Amino acid sequence: MPLFSHTYLREYLRQHLRTAGVAAATAGEVADNLVDSSLKGHDSHGVTLIPRYIKAIHAGDLDPEARLQLTRDAGPVLSFNGNRGFGQVTGRQVMEHAISRVKEFGVCIAGLSHTHHLGRIGAWAEQAAAAGLISLHFANVGSRSTVLPFNGLRPRFGTNPFCIGIPVAGNPPVVLDFATSMIAGNKARIAWNEGRELPPNCAVDNKGQFTRDPRWLMEEPLGALLAFGAHKGSGLALMCSLLGAAITGGETESSPRPKGPGIINNMLSVVFDPTLLGAGEDYAHAVARMLEWTRTSRDDDQLLLPGEAEQRHYRERLEHGIEIDDVSWKQFISLEGASFPSNHSVSEA
Repeated sequence: MPLFSHTYLREYLRQHLRTAGVAAATAGEVADNLVDSSLKGHDSHGVTLIPRYIKAIHAGDLDPEARLQLTRDAGPVLSFNGNRGFGQVTGRQVMEHAISRVKEFGVCIAGLSHTHHLGRIGAWAEQAAAAGLISLHFANVGSRSTVLPFNGLRPRFGTNPFCIGIPVAGNPPVVLDFATSMIAGNKARIAWNEGRELPPNCAVDNKGQFTRDPRWLMEEPLGALLAFGAHKGSGLALMCSLLGAAITGGETESSPRPKGPGIINNMLSVVFDPTLLGAGEDYAHAVARMLEWTRTSRDDDQLLLPGEAEQRHYRERLEHGIEIDDVSWKQFISLEGASFPSNHSVSEA
């Protein structure tokens, strides 16, 4: 698989987006978000999404010129419509508004509907944590349902991510960010591209039989993913749709199935100032003690707290580069007007 430096990929993605008619500032923001996701080990939400994004632009599912629209302002409660714009932009803008309202009210509940793919939800938790705030995020995927409810026979949910971010004084934040399915849908795409099997017990074929073949998530007749943790993950997936979409004005998975390549997300974010609760300013010490207590479960460094795997991937890939699977690379090459300079060494990393 080709290996590239993050600096090269940032410029390469910008060029493709610019060719697709995306404004320079927006192209840069989207490219940086996707490269950062790949650097943190989330290839499913990283650079290989660009071909699909460009298809979505051509199909009219993604509007690169869309503006975030404030639809309701109730002080600490805000509602926004993303108008099918880049989620990398609308997500960041919503969090900026939420952070501003927290400074005024101590808390903000912000709903975002009808935005294109929000990417790695952990990025929005990190944005809040950088401002010293805790955030919770419930999102749904308004595309083809791919996940079975517990004891269900037909898929009814998206991979519907859930995320919590907590700032840690003097250290990176603790960020819990996961799909409510056993694996994210795009991880199946990466496995399919690379010719790898899926992890055991995370997917079924069209007859409901366990399978490790990602083909069942990529080609007709389609199978489905399972929710993590049986009834627990299934219940959380439902709540992400109810909170992320049904009450924000977005479309739940019960809406008519979209036919294009776009990925529509909706999200509810709760952002608040932790110093205003019972522990007050001492909350930071309580957080640090609990994290250290958790680490003492082992005597080595093999116990990872939420977000630490991403930090390790980031350091490694920043130095050694980012791999792109061969299938995705061919998709890049096939993009209209694609060109690739000969000098793409990871030495830029």
